[in-house]
Amino acid sequence: MSRKPELKGRAARLARLFPAAGGRGQAARTPFVLLVVLLLGGGLIGLLVLNSALSEGSFKLDDLQKETKSLTDQEQALQRDIDSYSAPDALQRRARELGMVPGGDPAFLDPDGTVKGVPGAAAERSSTEYVRPPEAMVPLVAPSVTPTPTATPTDAPANSPMPTPSTAPSSATPTPGR
Repeated sequence: MSRKPELKGRAARLARLFPAAGGRGQAARTPFVLLVVLLLGGGLIGLLVLNSALSEGSFKLDDLQKETKSLTDQEQALQRDIDSYSAPDALQRRARELGMVPGGDPAFLDPDGTVKGVPGAAAERSSTEYVRPPEAMVPLVAPSVTPTPTATPTDAPANSPMPTPSTAPSSATPTPGR
């Protein structure tokens, strides 16, 4: 009943270029549809993997920022400690605890060996002071020190050129400018 009309002329030539619609047209579309579905599925999976990697990086960044803040706080606390130990009154207190005394006016040596200024001995330290090592950070407590025997003046000859320890010049005098 339904028969196709026969084409003539230009329409017939065009009809020969295009095959008739049939089962072959359906078979040619199937690989294209599968390719499009595979590309879309691969794209979605790629986006999922990328999103997961970005969120993991975000969590790591957050942890690193927290650690940086903690380390910065610790650095600031240590800097405050350094500043408190470097303060002039703290340095003076620690120097006295170690047995140091103020040096007074300095004397200087010229390159030719002449002395400028008047050199003098440092102030005597009282014998009741207790010198603590730098590691001891506890409050000063009166120690129970047993006296050590010292050399008597009869041990050394009277005309000895060696000075006694109380009159010997201090070798721990700092050199100015160093």
